[in-house]
Amino acid sequence: METIWITGASSGIGEALCREYAKLGHNLVISARNESKLNELKSQLPEPSKVAVLPLDLANLSNLDELVSKANSLFTPVDRLILNAGLSQRSLAQESKLQVYRDLMEVNYFGNIELAHAQLKVFERNNKGQFVVITSLVGKFGTPYRSGYSASKHALHGHFDSLRAELMMQNKNIDVTIICPGFVSTNISYNALGGAGDAIHTYDDSNANGLTPEQFAKKAVPVITARKYEALIGGKETIGVYIKRFFPSVFAKMIAKAKVR
Repeated sequence: METIWITGASSGIGEALCREYAKLGHNLVISARNESKLNELKSQLPEPSKVAVLPLDLANLSNLDELVSKANSLFTPVDRLILNAGLSQRSLAQESKLQVYRDLMEVNYFGNIELAHAQLKVFERNNKGQFVVITSLVGKFGTPYRSGYSASKHALHGHFDSLRAELMMQNKNIDVTIICPGFVSTNISYNALGGAGDAIHTYDDSNANGLTPEQFAKKAVPVITARKYEALIGGKETIGVYIKRFFPSVFAKMIAKAKVR
C-alpha cells in the first residue's frame, strides 16, 4: 500500500479523496489548517491507525522542512502528494483590492509550489513519486468574478506543466497529474474572498448543483492511479475548454453571459 499526503483534507474534495483512499487501505497523511476537523475525519475512517494528522497552513510555511520530514517519516515515504488546498474568490476585478490578488497567489500558487519543491527532494532521493495538482476549469479559461482565482490556477498549470517536462527530460521517475474540477458541491464559494478580502459567506448555485465531492473523488482516483497528465472532471461545463480552443470568439460571448455565481 502507498502513503498518500493530501492537503486541504478537512472538507470538500480533500475529505472525499481521504475517504476514498482510506477504503482502499492506503496510509494517509492528512493536512489542513483546522486540526480539530482533521482529527474528527481521522476517527471516522476505517483504519485510524493508518491516518496521520499533520496541520498545514500554505500561507505560513516557515517550518516547511520540518513538516516535509515528518510527513515522510510517519509511515513509508510519501508516494503521492495531492495538492488540493487553496482559496477562491468572488468579486469583480475593478472592485477587488490588490491584496486580495496577493493573498490568492500566496496560497494557491506560491504555497503549493513551495510545498511541492520541498517534497520533490524526497521524490528524487527515492527515484519515485507523483504530484497531483487539483486546479480548476478556470485554470483553463477565465470567468467573471474569479480574475484572481483564475490567474492563480493558470499559474499552477504553467508551473506544473513545465515541471513535468523537466522531469521527463531528465528521465526522472516522478509524475505530474493535473486535475481540473468543474462545478463541485463544496463550501469553496462560501469561503471565497470578496473584493475587500473577507469571506463572502454565500453559496453559488452553480457549485451547489455540481458533482458531489464523493462523485468527484470516485472519478479522480482512477485518473491518479493511471498517472494521466491532465483530466477535466465535471459536468457539461467542461465543454467550455474545447469551445474556447476551437471557437474563442463564441466562447468569449458565452462566458460573459454564463451564470457562474
